[in-house]
Amino acid sequence: MMGIEWMKPGIFVGSALFALLGVVVFWLCFVIIDKLTPYDLWAEIIEKKNLALAIVVGAMCIAIGLIVSAAMHG
Repeated sequence: MMGIEWMKPGIFVGSALFALLGVVVFWLCFVIIDKLTPYDLWAEIIEKKNLALAIVVGAMCIAIGLIVSAAMHG
């Protein structure tokens, strides 16, 4: 049973920092991929309503999230 160990300040701050680091790495990966593509992903998905691209980008986001999570978890 876990109890309230996660409420200790050191554990809570460490978890928050790792979560923040994971979000930053994820965001940087997305920006790099957006720059590598020949068009603006956000404009293509939102303005032109490109559903196929939205599905591909969503799958890419899940994959990047899994990779970042596995890398941080060890």
